[in-house]
Amino acid sequence: MPGDITQGLSTTTELHGRYWRMEGYPHVTVIRGRADGCRIAQVAAASGHTVVLVDQTEDILAKSKNSIEENLRKMSKKKFAENPKAGDEFVEKTLSSISTCTDAASVVHSTDLVVEAIVENLKVKNKLFQRLDKFAAEHTIFASNTSSLQITSIANATTRQDRFAGLHFFNPVPLMKLVEVIKTPMTSQKTFESLVDFSKALGKHPVSCKDTPGFMVHHLLVPYLVKAIRMHEGGDLGAGYPMGPFELLDYVGLDTTKFILDGWHEMDAKNPLFQPSTSPNKLVAEKKLGKKTGEGYYKYKRCTASLASGRSFVSVL
Repeated sequence: MPGDITQGLSTTTELHGRYWRMEGYPHVTVIRGRADGCRIAQVAAASGHTVVLVDQTEDILAKSKNSIEENLRKMSKKKFAENPKAGDEFVEKTLSSISTCTDAASVVHSTDLVVEAIVENLKVKNKLFQRLDKFAAEHTIFASNTSSLQITSIANATTRQDRFAGLHFFNPVPLMKLVEVIKTPMTSQKTFESLVDFSKALGKHPVSCKDTPGFMVHHLLVPYLVKAIRMHEGGDLGAGYPMGPFELLDYVGLDTTKFILDGWHEMDAKNPLFQPSTSPNKLVAEKKLGKKTGEGYYKYKRCTASLASGRSFVSVL
């Protein structure tokens, strides 16, 4: 498999403690208690790591912890179907490994790895990492979960470019095995291998990616989605896939897709694939961001349990 970096490496057990300051599982700080950040914290804690989950308010963090507990209980019912007591113990142990905080700078001095999963905005990310860089321990590795921004541009806001890399998870994080590990020209081999170690400890399949727009998966996916938008705007519709491009766009979030396209257009304005599109811009302006708001290219019933049901296509032309 192209980019497979698990071949030739030691087992996860052998790798633990080899690249981190402390023996055993590294201490992890996850920045943002919503969306991906919440689930990254969950899988890290479930695999034995001590986790601090950081967000702006105690209310957000309380909702995040409740969401994690709810998700863990659903998973434990399936995983421990024949031993409910073991399932309850798993849930309680995982939750006890997660603490919360509203000030990242106050906790990064004792963490081994910071995973950032905040809004896809370069200036905001740079401001965060620039501040954390002043308080984090020298050995601490910084990683961004960005799906579209250049890792080098984020790392340059810090003085630890050799201890900075991309670590991109996919939704839903507890189920999706793939993790993109993005190494910049400045990222040290030690940092890279530490993040491979961490990903494998979570039960994930890490793949090595270059610091190019969209890394590997989105570099393939976004042009497909954009082509679907162009065809729809031209009057064509229908491919017969189980989940078509418009349903996937709604699932990803039209605001997220628009931000990615705007960023790529800024980097390569002459590329026809990255030109602004009418329909997503119109929907975003109307706050119709996809499944999370109840309407995007499709309308969703609030009570539906899955993307594949309870929806009707909305023409935005």
